[in-house]
Amino acid sequence: MTLDAGDVSGLDTDALLDDPGIRIVVCCGSGGVGKTTTAAALGVRAAERGRRVVVLTIDPARRLAQSMGIDRLDNVPRRVDGIDGQGELHAMMLDMKRTFDETVEAHTDAERARAILENPFYQSLSAGFAGTQEYMAMEKLGQLRARDEWDLIVVDTPPSRSALDFLDAPKRLGSFLDGKFIRLLIAPAKIGGRAGMKFLNVGMSMMTGTLGKLLGGQFLRDVQTFVTAMDSMFGGFRTRADATYQLLQAPGTAFLVVATPERDALREAAYFVERLAAEKMPLAGLVLNRVHGSGAARLSAERALAAAENLDGVGIVDQTAGKAGLGDPAGLTSPETADVPEPLEDRASPEPSLSPEHGDAPPPRGRTPRADGSSDAGPQQDDEEDTDSTSTGEAAPAAEVLSVEELTAGLLRLHAERMQVVARERDTRDRFTALHPEVPVTEVAALPGDVHDLAGLRAVAERLATGAVSSTTGAA
Repeated sequence: MTLDAGDVSGLDTDALLDDPGIRIVVCCGSGGVGKTTTAAALGVRAAERGRRVVVLTIDPARRLAQSMGIDRLDNVPRRVDGIDGQGELHAMMLDMKRTFDETVEAHTDAERARAILENPFYQSLSAGFAGTQEYMAMEKLGQLRARDEWDLIVVDTPPSRSALDFLDAPKRLGSFLDGKFIRLLIAPAKIGGRAGMKFLNVGMSMMTGTLGKLLGGQFLRDVQTFVTAMDSMFGGFRTRADATYQLLQAPGTAFLVVATPERDALREAAYFVERLAAEKMPLAGLVLNRVHGSGAARLSAERALAAAENLDGVGIVDQTAGKAGLGDPAGLTSPETADVPEPLEDRASPEPSLSPEHGDAPPPRGRTPRADGSSDAGPQQDDEEDTDSTSTGEAAPAAEVLSVEELTAGLLRLHAERMQVVARERDTRDRFTALHPEVPVTEVAALPGDVHDLAGLRAVAERLATGAVSSTTGAA
């Protein structure tokens, strides 16, 4: 049963980070929506509010290390300098193979561990077997939580085709370990003796005719050697995977779905929300990233475009005299307008006067008009001053007026485009909130540039904290 839209306020990320009962925050979402940046910003915010935090990223990109001023990230949590306040921030990036190696070394004796680590099939499995990265992320999360060294663990989920592969990994591993192929390979070692050899010969003869031709006999022997050595560990893998899965369902965990205000991203976000609900995972809310806005939102796109068109046209619809300097030419020769002072823009125009009788023509430079209509040459100094004022005081304003109009029209069109983007994003968001009114939302306003340092992460965190959106604004 979902809550009524009016019963749900926006997502308060500060309250989430300040809650001592929340020990794990998982950021999930489709690729390219800013999960890594969001996870890092949450880590910075929580640390500067007094918590001891570690951020675990599974993204192979190095952006997190760069933004935190760390030369490199690896499988060991490294402290981030420059954090204000009483808290601490550590960051690490999952090394999938190293995590697998550490798991093997920790749960078997040295001789068997060496045999496993040197096995060709294990080396292929640990380096890139489908689902291994997601499972090892679960393994590392379990290790971090078991150490009880940090108040809060922030997890950036893998950049998989489906971000919820992170949840599926333990089940897939269990299916792999319990599969018929694996049981067939383990059985001879378990039976032992002549019976085991007989079973092995029968089993291998069955597989050699088909799999042996496809995969090669050496590959099958490598797999059997690996499975035999790992047999004692399989139960531990399943147990730890189940324990971590239960940890993700516990009240101390909070999932944040990260998306951008685009149709495809929010469609994926809706899928994540429904899937998390089906898996009984605690969803804290939606982070809507890179949202556009405008400081002049009162000027609609339609009005901005109309104003730009008016500036580009011959006349302005809301001004009876028409566009300055481009009115009806007949008005300039009409006797009724002979005594009307000419606008400054027209006086500055290089166009010659249409009617000398109207007194529009300026007197020659350096001459002073007399009462009888003649002119007298003034001092040379006055001529020089007139020359300067003509070149800088008359010609320059003419270019200024024209460029201001063009610039204003261009800015109005840019504003109209921005307002159209804002409207489209708001409509997309409202569709999501109408379908999922129970999900708290916070918006992160788009930054003018990329995030590449702690200051940028603080700016993102501030927007996370202040961008809460009441669900009533998006209810339909």
